[in-house]
Amino acid sequence: MSIEELDHTADAKIRVKAGTLEDLFSEAGRALMQVMYGRPGKDGRTYPLAVRGDDLESLMHAYLSELLFITEVEGLVISGADLRIGEGFVEGVVRGEPFSMEAHNAGRGVKGISYSGLSIVHDQESYILDVIFDV
Repeated sequence: MSIEELDHTADAKIRVKAGTLEDLFSEAGRALMQVMYGRPGKDGRTYPLAVRGDDLESLMHAYLSELLFITEVEGLVISGADLRIGEGFVEGVVRGEPFSMEAHNAGRGVKGISYSGLSIVHDQESYILDVIFDV
């Protein structure tokens, strides 16, 4: 698994690679937290999650948008997720820690998840996600 920030003129463009879809979604959430807070959270609390979508890209968009909502409304800085992905849905729990100004002040504000440039490719070894976070 890997997370890499790519060059982008104004926003944060991220590439995530993982061996399974579940790991790809979990790592995408960690990448969002890394951009927002400078690092992902630590395990401690859990929060249930369920989203729907028509295809993998819309599922990823819905998932990351839900994480953005959870972190802003519930104050949870996500560390990872235990997910089940099926045709048209992602469900499970996300793990994380409460937001702390001292621990989570090194990132950039993310306003939303862009559909533009969002792609998921599956090769023989891994899944690769490219996504842009509107900062």
